[in-house]
Amino acid sequence: MKNCEFWIWLERTLGPGAVLDDIINYYGSAADVYQAGRSDWILTGLLNGKQIQSLTRFSPSESAKIINDCQRNNWQIITPDDAEYPPLLRTIRDFPAVLYADGNTELLYSEQFIAMVGTRKASAYGIKSAGIISGQLSNAGMCIVSGGALGIDTAAHEGALTSGHPTVCVLGCGLGTDYLRENYALRNEIRKNGVIITEYPPFTPASRYTFPKRNRIISGMSLGTVVVEAGERSGSLITARLASEQGRDVYAIPGSVFASSFNGANKLISDGAKPVFTAKDILEEYYYRYPDKIKTENTDIPLSNFVRENSVEFEKPEPVKIQREVKRKAVPETVKEIKKTLPDSAGETAKMIYGCFKDEATLDEIAENTALDIRKILTGITELEMYGVIEMMPGNKYRKK
Repeated sequence: MKNCEFWIWLERTLGPGAVLDDIINYYGSAADVYQAGRSDWILTGLLNGKQIQSLTRFSPSESAKIINDCQRNNWQIITPDDAEYPPLLRTIRDFPAVLYADGNTELLYSEQFIAMVGTRKASAYGIKSAGIISGQLSNAGMCIVSGGALGIDTAAHEGALTSGHPTVCVLGCGLGTDYLRENYALRNEIRKNGVIITEYPPFTPASRYTFPKRNRIISGMSLGTVVVEAGERSGSLITARLASEQGRDVYAIPGSVFASSFNGANKLISDGAKPVFTAKDILEEYYYRYPDKIKTENTDIPLSNFVRENSVEFEKPEPVKIQREVKRKAVPETVKEIKKTLPDSAGETAKMIYGCFKDEATLDEIAENTALDIRKILTGITELEMYGVIEMMPGNKYRKK
C-alpha cells in the first residue's frame, strides 16, 4: 500500500473514470503529481482548468478517514504501486487510481480473467448457459469476473463457486453499503472464496452514474468479455463496447431470434463477436499464451447437451406430419442400464438436490424439498447434468439416470 493517500487524493479530485494514463506516465506517480504543484500542472497542458481547480481543493492528508475506515473493517486499499493491482487493468487509459478490496487480494495477481455479463431479468436458458460456461472456464484455469447483480451476473459467480473456484465481483458502489440485499449471501460467499473490489470509497451509495464507470473495470482487467443474454438497451453492451475499445476480446452466447432479450447478444455476433457454443471456443484463444495454466480437456461439450430442445426454454412448433409409412428399426427388448453415481467432489448444492430425487421431480418440487432459490437450483441441476446422473424430461421434469 505505497503512497495510498496520494492515490486516494487523485481519485477524489479527478473522480472515478478520469483518464490518468498520460498524467501518470509524465509524472511517474500520484505523489509526484501532488508535489509538482499548480504552476507545473498548468505548464504541462495535461490538465484542464477544472481539473487543476479540483486538485487544489483537497490535500492527501484528508484521505485519513478513508484509510481508517478500511483498516477498521479489514478492507484492503490497492493502488497501481501495489503488486496486487490487476496487471491488465493498469494498461487501460482510464485505470482506477484506487481499488478497495474485501477478500483474497492475491487472486488479483492473475491475468487469466474472463468477464461474464448479461441481463438482470435472465431466462432459464440464460442462467443455465452462464452457469455451465462459468463452471467449465473455472475448472480450466480461468477466473470469472462479473458485477454481482441479479440474473446473469449471479449465475456466473455461482457457476465458479459451485465448481469449487474463486470469482471476482466488481461493485458499482462502496464497500459497506446496503446494495442489493437479495445477493448478500452470494457476496459473502465471494468474500470468503474470492474477492470483491470497487473503485468507490467505503459507504459510497450506488447510482445510475456509478455502474457504467464500473463496467470499464470488469472489461479492463479481463482478457475477454462474454455477453450471455442482453437486449438492445442492456448495460452489458456498454461493457462489450468498452472491451472492444480496450483491445479485449468480445464473445456472445447466441440466443433465440424470437426473444428480444437476446437481440443485443445476437447483434454483437453479427458485428464480429465470437459466438460461444462451448467453453473451448473461449479457451482456445488463450491456451497457447498460458499453456501451463489453462486446461482444455472436456471443455468442448456443446451447450445443447445440457439445454434440450424439448425443455421449457425452447417452445418449438409441432412438426408437420408426412402421410407415409416409415419403417422403424426394432428396439431391443432388453437394454442393459449403467448405474451412475454422484462423485464425492460434487458441490453441496448438487448433493442436496440429488438427495431429494426418488425417481423424477420438477423444479417446484425440488424447491419445496430443499428450500433453495431457483438460481441455486438451476446451478445445482447443471452440475448434476454435467456428471451425467440426471437428465431433463419433457414438462420441465428431471429424473435420475
